[in-house]
Parts: sequence; C-alpha cells; structure tokens
Amino acid sequence: MDLELNKPSKRLISIDALRGFDMLMICGADAFFMSLHGKTDWLWLNGLAEQFEHPEWIGFVFYDFIFPLFLFLAGVSIPFSLKKAKEKNLPKKEIYKKAAIRALILIGLGMLYKNAPFPFFEWDQIRMGSVLGRIGIAGLVTVILYLNLDSVKRLGVAALILIAYYAAVFLVPVPGYGAGDLSFDGNLIGWFDRTFLPGRLLQGNFDELGILTTLPAICLTIFGAQAGEILKDPNRTDSKKLQQLMFFGIAFLLIAFIWNFHFPIFKRMWTSSFIMLTGGMAFIVLGLFYWVIDILKFQKWTFIFVVIGMNSLTIYLVYRFVNFRYTSRMLFEGLYKPFGENWMPVFESLGALLLVWLFLYFLYKRKIFFKV
Repeated sequence: MDLELNKPSKRLISIDALRGFDMLMICGADAFFMSLHGKTDWLWLNGLAEQFEHPEWIGFVFYDFIFPLFLFLAGVSIPFSLKKAKEKNLPKKEIYKKAAIRALILIGLGMLYKNAPFPFFEWDQIRMGSVLGRIGIAGLVTVILYLNLDSVKRLGVAALILIAYYAAVFLVPVPGYGAGDLSFDGNLIGWFDRTFLPGRLLQGNFDELGILTTLPAICLTIFGAQAGEILKDPNRTDSKKLQQLMFFGIAFLLIAFIWNFHFPIFKRMWTSSFIMLTGGMAFIVLGLFYWVIDILKFQKWTFIFVVIGMNSLTIYLVYRFVNFRYTSRMLFEGLYKPFGENWMPVFESLGALLLVWLFLYFLYKRKIFFKV
C-alpha cells in the first residue's frame, strides 16, 4: 500500500467525482436515506428510502447498482494506470506482479473487513468473500486481459463468461432440485459455494460474494476498462467519446431487458442480465459525469465528491472501524434533540455524513492519499 504525500497527477475530474459519489452512497448517504423511511406521509420520500434497502432475493433497487459501479470504475482506471507503467517501460511480468500483490492485499483487507472482530480461533466462521477481494481479483484478471487482448477480444471474453454463467445455471442440475432452479435453496450458485467454499456463508446457504458470482462480476471491470480506453484515447474527440459511452450504455440496457425475460435481473446471484443492466447504467452515468464536468466544465459542485473519490479505499475501511454515528450523537444531539426522538436517527446520520466528509477533507488538504 502506498501513501502519497504529493499532489495527485492531473486526471479526469469526472472519474474521481463519480467514484466519490459512489463511495458516499456506501459510507453514510445510504444510512441517511434509509432513516427517512416513515418519517413523513410523502410517498416519494418513502419510495426513495426503499431504494437503499437490498431486496431479499429477486428484485432490483438503486442501491444494488452501487457496488457494480465501483467494480466498473476500478476498470476505468486500468488503462490510465497501465499507460503510466508502459511509459516507465515496465515489463509485463512486473505489471502482473504488482497487480497480483494488489489483489492479495485487497483480499486480506476484505477478509478483515467482513470478519471483524476476526475469529482467530474459529476458522470455520471466517467469511471468505468480500467486496475488496472481488475488486482485487477482477482488477488482476482485467489487467491480464488488457495487456494481451484488444478491446473486441476483451468484450468477447466478457460475453463468453456471461453466456457460460447463464448456461451453467440453467443446464447443470443441482442435487435434489434439478437444473434452472432460481430459488434461494435450489440454485446452482449457492450449492457450489456450500460444497466448495470453506468458512461461513453470509446467509447460511448462500453468499453473493462467493466463488461463481465472481465470474460475472469480473465482466463489469472489463467493461470499465473499455470505458477507460475510450476516455484515454487522444484521437477521439470529446463528443465522440461521449457518443461511444452512451452507445455502449444503451446497447447494454437493451440486452439486459431482453435477457431479463428468462434470466431475471437481481444482485444476489449476479445474473448475466444484472451485469448488463448495471454495466449499461455505469456507461451512461460515467458519460453524463464526463459531459457535465470535463466537457461543459461545470466543476465547482464536484468538489464534495472529489474529496471522497481521492481517498475511497481509506473511507471504506475507516467507516467499518470508526463509529461516526456515535461521534455524531455525542457532538450534535443537543442541537437536534428538540425535533423529537423520531427524527433523531435522521439527524444522527446526517451528522455522521458530515464527519466522514470532514475527515476526508482533512486528508485532502494535507495531500494524503492512501491507495493500493
């Protein structure tokens, strides 16, 4: 892990802003929006709050898009980082080594995050799957593909993964249930993890961060690398870059909606249609951010998000181990107590969100950026 104390290199502001927006949804904004549920009779506000609660099984809400977007953005960064490596004339072997070490560090940090307090004497209670681990694995695979295949072949690999995943779910029989069962207990993905993945599964019989769901998730990082390659290309005009991002986004959405008729869109199983939907959404959202921020140059409003995006890994880990809500209550409860007990969780979440941002602003002003 590197600790940079120098000013970060010039980069597309839209990427850092979107990464910051995405991380904000994980580290405070989600709790704030969820706390609004039932506080008023406004149906739209309750509907907004419900968008931040994952469905138990089949279904899709906005919050399901947050982690896929981060995987996508991890891919967007790869063409830029590899460009720097090539400028330094690093051999492929060295780049592979760096990507592998990064993946191992992220897997380790992810296991610590998901298992804290870590069960040192109960190894069977360790949850192996993690968000950070998945990012590390997806990044490693995408780096290897990016260095050895052109964009058409990389997209072809992603297509093969999604089709093979789809075929396996519907053609490989699960003992006692048969093939094509999408129920919680009868699906192939859960059975595979129960059989081959050691340790604890999140929901007992199933873990959405298990072995097989990693395969389609990797495709999001491959798609992100495609978007990064588009944005990095000096031979493309800004308008051409925007057009291509939107083209991929719309095309992916159409494929997702068609695929949904047989392979439903839902996050728990990371279905192929879910990957295409969130990949399409990611292309479009990135395109919009790029258009507004880097083409039209409306940039002042992005500062709130850029501060977060420059230290996304930092706040993801710190948020797990530092109770910002408790600190918010200790500092600010006297201010919002008159609003009544019903509203206290709302203001407590808002205060925690403010503290998260101030902590990152402190690091930003001192040019401290943690990255793997």
